[in-house]
Amino acid sequence: MGLQNLPSVDEVLKDARIREIERTCARDLVVQAVRTELGVLRTEIMNTGREWSREHARDRVVMKAIRRLDTLQGGSLRRVINATGVVLHTNLGRAPLSPETANYIARLAQGYTNLEMDLEAGKRGSRYQHLESMLLSLTGAEAALVVNNNAAAVMLVLNTLAKGREVIVSRGQLVEIGGSFRIPEIMALSGARLIEVGTTNKTYLSDFEQAVSGDTALLLAVHTSNYRIVGFTHEIALHELVSLGRRLELPVVQDLGSGSLIDLSPWGLEAEPTVQECLRSGVDLVTFSGDKLLGGPQAGIIVGKKHLIEAMKRNHLLRALRVDKMTIAGLEATLGGYINGSPQDSIPVLRMLTRGRTELKALADRLAELIRDEVDNGSEPPKIKVMEINDKVGGGAYPLQELPGYGVEIEFGFDPGQLVHQLRILEPALLPRIKEGAIIISVRTLQSGEAELIPGLLRHGLEAFS
Repeated sequence: MGLQNLPSVDEVLKDARIREIERTCARDLVVQAVRTELGVLRTEIMNTGREWSREHARDRVVMKAIRRLDTLQGGSLRRVINATGVVLHTNLGRAPLSPETANYIARLAQGYTNLEMDLEAGKRGSRYQHLESMLLSLTGAEAALVVNNNAAAVMLVLNTLAKGREVIVSRGQLVEIGGSFRIPEIMALSGARLIEVGTTNKTYLSDFEQAVSGDTALLLAVHTSNYRIVGFTHEIALHELVSLGRRLELPVVQDLGSGSLIDLSPWGLEAEPTVQECLRSGVDLVTFSGDKLLGGPQAGIIVGKKHLIEAMKRNHLLRALRVDKMTIAGLEATLGGYINGSPQDSIPVLRMLTRGRTELKALADRLAELIRDEVDNGSEPPKIKVMEINDKVGGGAYPLQELPGYGVEIEFGFDPGQLVHQLRILEPALLPRIKEGAIIISVRTLQSGEAELIPGLLRHGLEAFS
């Protein structure tokens, strides 16, 4: 069956390439990696019957073991150049942080901080106080609390205010927020009982009124930021739900999802409710994400009435959901961009969303020339042209919105699938769009200095299989 040519563990360990990596990696981990890769190859031979020479089998085990150890030593997270035109690309980590924010996080991460220390009083403080004053100033809320993501924020609200009781929500708002996480499941985990009212396309205030019972804890409004129901529809206005809640003395909670602190409509995006607008409508609590339209690190932010926020701070579940010093630092720096008055200039997400067509066209023209200079030297050079394209906001925000932009189309005369694979495994990885017989580099989502890297990455990708 070909197993006679499998090298022994000792034989592989004597290979010069393995001995070299032992200089920077613990020997027991090296041995473990070699044993694992020998086992993988043994199983493959038994399943396929493929014959291997001893030399090729040893080379395979050595290279696979080295790759495994490189991942252990350097980690598997890698830098990716996002050329897809999707600004909030969930698979690529959503909001990139500004260099200033990254430097602020790094500076505080390298030493001790006053995370839970009141330096003025000389006694223990609260980690939540660092962000609260900034959030209150920006939103006008009475109080604020930050946890590790928006799903956690919703779950904490429901567990604190409605555990063992009923929460009423429109059937048309029972969203799935990505990764198969759904509002009903989160509600079940919180201990609250879901009461659906209305139909998928139409819900009226009377549906909420008729569903209220002595066991009702709160009324929940979920902003459908990642889809739209159009046509024969009716949804309750937020101020109407607030009026009902006040009349029945029930808190109203708005899960805003991709919460924004500024109105983006002056830059051509559709009007979306801001956090401030929701609070002005009278809702008691608003929850939203930190790493979507806000443009910061992953976090779930809760703003609203002080007595409700204080109740959540007393909930023991909060300890399992709390944020660390680096998230707090990242949010501090991000919120600072809003306080300074020009977030569209200092926060990368807002900068990408508000980039003008003239700027994008100029960048695409320059990138096309750089690519021609680097790869346009073969007998059959690729066809390179600048073209108008539509980009996306992404991240579950503005599902119907298209952002007019520009990209560079490169047609090679062959199926680009293998090239795209090579581009993905480079360092840094390059992720373009794929079109029949071509790839497209959207320039909207390129960060500072990345346009200059792309021509070289394309050349390396082409060399890998030419």
